[in-house]
Amino acid sequence: MSLRDELLELEHAGWRSLCEGTGGDFYGRTMAERGLMVLVDGSVLDRDAVAASLSDAPRWASYEITEPRLLVLGDDAASLVYTGTARREQGDDFVASMASTYVREGGGWRLALYQQTLRP
Repeated sequence: MSLRDELLELEHAGWRSLCEGTGGDFYGRTMAERGLMVLVDGSVLDRDAVAASLSDAPRWASYEITEPRLLVLGDDAASLVYTGTARREQGDDFVASMASTYVREGGGWRLALYQQTLRP
């Protein structure tokens, strides 16, 4: 499996967890110890805050990842950049440019930094 496919599978697993209501558990395990998420509202959350906030978050009904691009940053770091579209049962689509930077830790890939930029 290529690095791009490996990281893309992690992104899909994360989105599936958000659809299934298990995002808190998934990101609690997958984020690096000092990992951060930068959200479209400007908030910056550490791993514990992400896990807590996702435990009670409304589920997404569906999602789509398009235009994935890989940026290799070294032997043990890479970023996956893509357009993410998520839908809830009611309401408008959420469409954003997303960047997930992973580092290799403890034998696996861990999410070190995730950032969303709302698309017009």
